[in-house]
Amino acid sequence: MDDLEEFDLNRAPTAARPLLGLTVLVVEDSRFACEAVRLLCLRSGARIRRADCLRSARRHLRVYRPSVAIVDLGLPDGSGAELISELAVGVPRIPVLLGTSGDEFAEDVAVAAGADGFLPKPITSLSGFQELVLSLMPPERQPLGPRPINEDEVRPDILAYRDDMAHVAGLLAEGTDDRTIDYVGQFLRGVARSAHDEALGAAAETLIEMRQKGRPVVAQAARIAGMVQQRIVDRIAI
Repeated sequence: MDDLEEFDLNRAPTAARPLLGLTVLVVEDSRFACEAVRLLCLRSGARIRRADCLRSARRHLRVYRPSVAIVDLGLPDGSGAELISELAVGVPRIPVLLGTSGDEFAEDVAVAAGADGFLPKPITSLSGFQELVLSLMPPERQPLGPRPINEDEVRPDILAYRDDMAHVAGLLAEGTDDRTIDYVGQFLRGVARSAHDEALGAAAETLIEMRQKGRPVVAQAARIAGMVQQRIVDRIAI
């Protein structure tokens, strides 16, 4: 018996916890973004499992089948669209398959790959999260009776953001080859947008533009490394 069958048999959703009984697999390399989804799941009654790359996600999926999969499109070992395409044709299919990203073009990519829906970052709205998941679930998974609309937004712990900063600092300390720079740029752009860190987001956007134009990025990468270290040490408010 897989996770979905076990939870469908034993736990029914309620108006207060409409996702009770569901297991959500979040394939996300940002701890800050993942913490936001964890809080949304906690408030909604769902339990969560996390994979931080394609390899880890595939390892999880060999063992169990979640009720919902949320896949970030920018992962360290490839595009999340690859995994979405695999899951979209899988048998038995995961009931709800969602893409997520902070990039404007990403929704079209996720849907083209086979996603049922899309969660734009930052993912903070409790009602928005619940409504999207429920709208894609079968009728028997819908909570009975009226359900109050909760306008709360979750606020991930700043420690998760510093974990992301430490991750980037480690990557930049190991080297500034093209692949690392491209990953750091897209990763920081997404996580900074989720955290409303406008200064770091702008620096990441500049790095991406410089790479696209073929310009040297050593100085900009060093500037970003300094900004990242500052956020680790100084606990800058976001």
